[in-house]
Amino acid sequence: MPKNAAIVRRLTREARFGSLATLDETGAPYASLVAVATDPAGQPTLLISKLALHTQFIARDPRVTLLVSTRLGADPMNSARASLRGRAELVDEPQVRQRFLARHVDAAGYVDFPDFAFYRVITDSAHLVEGFGRIVDVPGSALVTDWADADELDKAADGIISHMNEDHADAVSLYATRLAGAGEGEWRMIGIDPEGFEIAAGGDVRRIPFPARVTHAMGARKALVALVEEARKTDAA
Repeated sequence: MPKNAAIVRRLTREARFGSLATLDETGAPYASLVAVATDPAGQPTLLISKLALHTQFIARDPRVTLLVSTRLGADPMNSARASLRGRAELVDEPQVRQRFLARHVDAAGYVDFPDFAFYRVITDSAHLVEGFGRIVDVPGSALVTDWADADELDKAADGIISHMNEDHADAVSLYATRLAGAGEGEWRMIGIDPEGFEIAAGGDVRRIPFPARVTHAMGARKALVALVEEARKTDAA
């Protein structure tokens, strides 16, 4: 995968919040803060209320831009961020709901309110900025994870996630602290796909890529074991 696309994918997969730009009734831009998750293909998803201005604007014109960024360091202007340009569409899929609630546990308190609904951002292109002079556009087609040959992994995903969280919490913690450079915490796996998986603790989400693409449960198991071994070597170094 080209480096720039990989960076945007990681930013999107790790995002919990973003700035959403919509167009008001006059065509002027309107920006708002929204909670963000991703569907299995890595496309951003939102849970928003029809009472909110941005939802009303989307109903009128679905064109949006969603800004996601890395965890901000001492100089936010030198941190990676990507503007995902595309359109928002209503979506009613169990996996979208499940993955969103895994990332935003508090959303369980309002997800079933009648005015709330899920939206997916179909990204046409991304504008990636990594700091001064490091700017590039990435086509939306390069940002979507392909599940075409991974039906078996799709069917096994919930079981893999439950198994890792219930029986291998120590391994999940190693992924976070040794491979992702995160701090100690109650890390849990929240999503898996052919190219990698996400783990979360509190308000922190990290993306761990697989060494190679996996399409079935056994391949995922081998990749997860290999990553544990890599993490232990890092721990011993």
